[in-house]
Amino acid sequence: MATRRATRGEQVQQVVTYPLDWIEERSGLVGATKYFLFRKVPGDTNWFQTLGAATLTAFIVQALTGVILAMYYQPGPTTAYPSIVRITNDVFAGWLVRGMHRWGASVFIILMFLHMGRVFLFGAYKFPRELTWLVGVGLLLCGLLEGFTGYLLPWDQTAYWATTVGINLNSTGPIIGPFLAQFLQSGAYINPDTIPRFYSLHMLVLPGAIIGLIVLHILLVIRLGVTSPPWSKVAAGLGPLDGAGAPSANGGSAAPVPTANGDADGR
Repeated sequence: MATRRATRGEQVQQVVTYPLDWIEERSGLVGATKYFLFRKVPGDTNWFQTLGAATLTAFIVQALTGVILAMYYQPGPTTAYPSIVRITNDVFAGWLVRGMHRWGASVFIILMFLHMGRVFLFGAYKFPRELTWLVGVGLLLCGLLEGFTGYLLPWDQTAYWATTVGINLNSTGPIIGPFLAQFLQSGAYINPDTIPRFYSLHMLVLPGAIIGLIVLHILLVIRLGVTSPPWSKVAAGLGPLDGAGAPSANGGSAAPVPTANGDADGR
């Protein structure tokens, strides 16, 4: 009876794991996911290292709520504001989704600044993680542009004049400033063609760029690992070593190990 139960359990396990085994044999995604979730990190990491994951979570919330809003939003000078009113007042839980998207944008930007501040203070931008830092700077710029392009979409007085001020500030930039302002406005001033342009940038171009940079950023973090805090004794070379040497008291470099002939360096 026990053997029959064990055999039945093995059969159930094979049925459950067969799809995962099929995917693993053809793509290696299961093994990559296991490595990502169970990879080794420094033992003295703390809650500061979770700011990156928090920022990614905020972006996912923005993407999901943005997709829902896009199902009801109508970009146009005569339809944009009425569609916002309809989302807020008539669509089921529309006020909640719009509120999450509106306030989540601020949370996303704040978390990005906190995350980059943590990286800077921890010295995680130094060799060999310079490229990871540059990708993060690109993500910050795309996030700021995402917030700027989304601000006009309600097409109310606040959105119109705030966007006007932002575009005028860009137009004062050297060389490319006037061209950038004309591109954003789709003309010499904000007009009915400006809303579709901002909407396409907000919904297609910038999210695609952010997703691509996030994937590259995560791959670099996985490859190069997580840095220890600046107060870490292990990071400073003051912790225990796996080899035969012992850390010295002048900054953590290992003391030379005497050899059989009495020389410290073996010569």
